Amino acid sequence: MTALTLVALILVLAMAAYLAGRRRAVSTAAGDIRKLHSLPGYYGWFAALAAALPALTLLILWLIAQPIYLERAVLPDLPAATVADDTARALAMADVRRVAGGLDTAVATGAMTEAEAGRIRAELTDVRSRLAEVGVALGTSVAPETLRAAQSYRLASHSAVMMRDIAVIALALIGLAVALTLIRPDFRARNRVERVVLGALIAASTIAILTTVGIIWSMLSESLNFFAQYPAADFFFGLTWSPNFRGGSDLGFLPLLWGTLYISLVAMIVAVPLGLFTAIYLAEYASPRLRAWVKPLIEVIAGIPTVVFGLFALITVGPFLRDYFAQPLGLGTSGASVMTAGVVIGILNIPFISSLADDIINAVPQSLRDGSYGLGATRSETVRQVILPAALPGIVGAVLLATSRAIGETMIVTMGAGAAAKLSLNPFEAMTTMTVKIVGQLTGDTDFASPETLVAFALGITLFVITLGLNVFALYIVRKYREQYE
Repeated sequence: MTALTLVALILVLAMAAYLAGRRRAVSTAAGDIRKLHSLPGYYGWFAALAAALPALTLLILWLIAQPIYLERAVLPDLPAATVADDTARALAMADVRRVAGGLDTAVATGAMTEAEAGRIRAELTDVRSRLAEVGVALGTSVAPETLRAAQSYRLASHSAVMMRDIAVIALALIGLAVALTLIRPDFRARNRVERVVLGALIAASTIAILTTVGIIWSMLSESLNFFAQYPAADFFFGLTWSPNFRGGSDLGFLPLLWGTLYISLVAMIVAVPLGLFTAIYLAEYASPRLRAWVKPLIEVIAGIPTVVFGLFALITVGPFLRDYFAQPLGLGTSGASVMTAGVVIGILNIPFISSLADDIINAVPQSLRDGSYGLGATRSETVRQVILPAALPGIVGAVLLATSRAIGETMIVTMGAGAAAKLSLNPFEAMTTMTVKIVGQLTGDTDFASPETLVAFALGITLFVITLGLNVFALYIVRKYREQYE
């Protein structure tokens, strides 16, 4: 039985437990639910949770521990030299799992009987030839010790799966039986269920925190490995970005930082005014009928994939800026430029700013507008001097969200700005960003332990620190103006 099938069976048992628990509670109260401490549904949920939670917990722990057990079960069949080397052991285990999967496929499709598969230890050469005859794809030539290990892996896997299924189903039934024995009129089922829900909420928040910690640690640990091989001063203050996997690399960070900030600045110059003015118009000036048409049309932009925007930058925006601005002004001859990527990213961010700012402006209390009108202010004066200051904390959050999206954008920069890492003030020259180089350094057939690959993690942790600084600054602005207008 597969893990997914087992989970479905547990859920079916939980549904049956819910009905049994509810019926048990009503029967113990002689049909009068007023005698029950909790509503009948809580008793049903208690029985369902008692049947499902322990079983699912055991299943998760079993799935985590099973690969470790299977690896230890087959290690005696592998050569000692392979077991001693971590890399060789990982490759050998991959081959073992591949061959074991091929044997299972052969048995499942009828190409080989279970008895034939069981004689692999004694008939290695014959089995290999028969597998080739029936067309079982086991890849390249398989060593005898790999076949022995695959048979051990397969047998241990089948035994582990059978024991897992029995243990999980038995635990679910035991949990159901215990729950039914506990159910009586004075049993506090609601308290137990709410305690489980509270524990689930705490666990969800803990997982979110641990995920953040894990992300930071993964980047930080590899960044420390990078700085152990490459001087930190040369990375943070270097003016040249020229990775060379054959040695002699210059991994200066400043050109990438400049390209990231430059493109993001152009994007915000495009997105913030257009998005904010659009939100003001829709919230304060547009008629309800016009708003009902315009706002959904603007929000359609947010659903367009970024690769489509990249093609738009490559085919339309880039050549237009080159032909009508860059070449006539003598600033460049390439369609890939900071301006191209910035303009397209700005268009991409317009719906984020406009939609969020529109909701924030509409959330400003109507009493502030009425008071302003009562003092004789015009609509424009009310927007400028009352509504925008009151909505400023939320607008700052919307701009921050758009800025983070601009900093993290990769596909549009790759197609619209090129891959040149340079320091230049010319907005019509090709440049690149940190995110593009992170992808470039981690893809391809490269040595993961080399500085040229590990530099991607140093770029990642640096980008994380930059965005964290933006969040702290935005939080300061939000708190300052919130205290002023609340």
